[in-house]
Amino acid sequence: MAEDTNLEIEETGKSKKKLIIIIVAVVLVVGAAAGYFLMSGSDEVPAETLDEETAIVAEAPVASGSSASIGSALYVAMPRPFVFNVPGSSRDRIVQIKVQLLVRGEVNEETAKKHIPLIEGTLLSVFSTTTADELSTSAGKETLRFSALEKVQTALAGVEGSKVIERVLFTGFVMQ
Repeated sequence: MAEDTNLEIEETGKSKKKLIIIIVAVVLVVGAAAGYFLMSGSDEVPAETLDEETAIVAEAPVASGSSASIGSALYVAMPRPFVFNVPGSSRDRIVQIKVQLLVRGEVNEETAKKHIPLIEGTLLSVFSTTTADELSTSAGKETLRFSALEKVQTALAGVEGSKVIERVLFTGFVMQ
């Protein structure tokens, strides 16, 4: 009889351990699922909860400067990279820059493609005014990019009457 009691206690102990393991597993699964749903929620705030000023800003298209027309962003790649010499403090350097132009809408894309020779000439004249010391820093590269954007927009405004180009992007930059 004593042996039967020991067997019942051992079996009850094993079943309690199994029950605890199952409960812990279920709690972990439910916790993981709840965490996933809470963390994967949309970051968007419904328009009803925004005040008027914020709602207007959220609905308005983003435009940097006055050069952007309403339309989808399209990229016009220059057909060949710009390769030129720049003077440096210790020695002259050769620079290669691959450029793409950000335009808004198909009309501006066609206009930019039509005036690629004008854009190339303008960019080359801007690039040739820099030095290797300026191009060795990221601030110098940004300054060159903004200067290139201003000159290209001015050149296209003189020909087309609008700025056409929203941004000048350097997609490749090598200096030797």
